[in-house]
Amino acid sequence: MTYVQGFVVAVSTANKDAYAQHARDAFAVLKTYGPVRCVETWGDEVPHGKRNDFQGAVQATDDETVVFSWMEYPDRATRDAAHEKMMADPRMQQMQDMPFDGKRMILGGFASLVDVGTGRGGYVDGIVLPVPARARDAYTAMARKTAEAFLEYGAVRVMEAWGDDVPEGKHTDFRRAVLLEDDEHVVFSWIEWPSREVRNTAWPKLMEDPRMRPDGEMPFDGKRMIYGGFALLVEA
Repeated sequence: MTYVQGFVVAVSTANKDAYAQHARDAFAVLKTYGPVRCVETWGDEVPHGKRNDFQGAVQATDDETVVFSWMEYPDRATRDAAHEKMMADPRMQQMQDMPFDGKRMILGGFASLVDVGTGRGGYVDGIVLPVPARARDAYTAMARKTAEAFLEYGAVRVMEAWGDDVPEGKHTDFRRAVLLEDDEHVVFSWIEWPSREVRNTAWPKLMEDPRMRPDGEMPFDGKRMIYGGFALLVEA
């Protein structure tokens, strides 16, 4: 079962190229530790919310862009072992001069709930939301149903991953990002599309599709869900 290490970070828009090169350098090291895929996506259509949003999650300023990224591992054990090796690798230590503020980066480990489609997209809908533990099964059932619709309308992959190792941060973290309440877990999710055009054509149709609605009560608080559209930046 795929295990996901998810990240969200604010990057100076002027540092886009430097950040992309930093990611390429890091991925060149990380690929020896077991991840099956590493992806960085650049904020393209990331709306502000009334209560919470991606910008607030990483305290992004007006001259910064939100980056939504992840690494996929075969399991948590591989992720844990990779982290230990990465921290001891001198090549990673030489990359400490980072083109972003690492203190505001949010990160966590997530176990896949739903993973359908085998394609690789050039545009991503990134989503983070809070789900009560008691509603895990109901959320999973709804996610499977909506994933079917996404693929039918052109998506190439849908991932829904359940918070498994989501640490609290000093300044920012995934918990604060979704205003997490007691007995809730963070879900890290993405939908991959061949392009922004395919995604934009699909969404009006999806909003009319009954599969996008739950069979009963909504299994999460949609008012605290954060989401945005991201363009592929670096993939390894």
